[in-house]
Amino acid sequence: MLFKTLPQNKRYYAAGVSGSFYGRLFPNASIHIAHSSYAIPWLSRVPKAVMDSSSPAWNKGRIHYSDSTDEVIRAYETQYTEDMKCFLQARAHEIVYGGLIVLTFPGRLDGTPHSDAPPNVIFQLLGSSIQDLVTKGVVSKEKLDSFNIPTYNMSPQELVAVVERNKCFSIEKMVDVPLPLVHDPVLKAQLLASHVRAGMEGDLLKQQFGEEILDELFNLFRKKCEEHDSRLDPEKSVNFLVVLRRKVD
Repeated sequence: MLFKTLPQNKRYYAAGVSGSFYGRLFPNASIHIAHSSYAIPWLSRVPKAVMDSSSPAWNKGRIHYSDSTDEVIRAYETQYTEDMKCFLQARAHEIVYGGLIVLTFPGRLDGTPHSDAPPNVIFQLLGSSIQDLVTKGVVSKEKLDSFNIPTYNMSPQELVAVVERNKCFSIEKMVDVPLPLVHDPVLKAQLLASHVRAGMEGDLLKQQFGEEILDELFNLFRKKCEEHDSRLDPEKSVNFLVVLRRKVD
């Protein structure tokens, strides 16, 4: 469907390639503009330590780092740093000198605790909903303990640091793009539940917990979003638009 919608008289080449963007995808100096939309927060994998029951960073009973221990948070931070290093190294080979990377993704404000950033609060409420199903006997405790969402929401300061360490790109623009405001808590909860379900039910939730629990899970999640509406204030988060330019070596 994507390729069918491209203009027929286009003055560019379009290609589909398989693989992770944390590695090489295209030939050297073959890309003028690269755009990633809302994918950067997804890590290449769940940090190994949070899945190891013998590790201090074992994330038992939770599905995300943001409401967990300092050891779990550091494990996610380390994985994020390594992934962004790989992402920028790969793009540095693929993008022509003077070429651009345009990134859009959610994050958190500088100085905001991980637990207070609305994108992270969403995963806390989802995890709480799964815990409710464990309490009811619908989901096994083992399935909860072995499930972690591989996302990390960075701050502007963290983004600047990783770009500066890479040394191949300059930050041409970094702005916060306002999100549409929804003031009705009921409508906001319904929209969040639909959005999260569309993005996560297939390869993550259905695969781990089974399709039969999804309706009940997202009904619980929607109710929790209504109850915790004040914690989902968009003014406590940032919606990045970042433009990076490839430097001349």
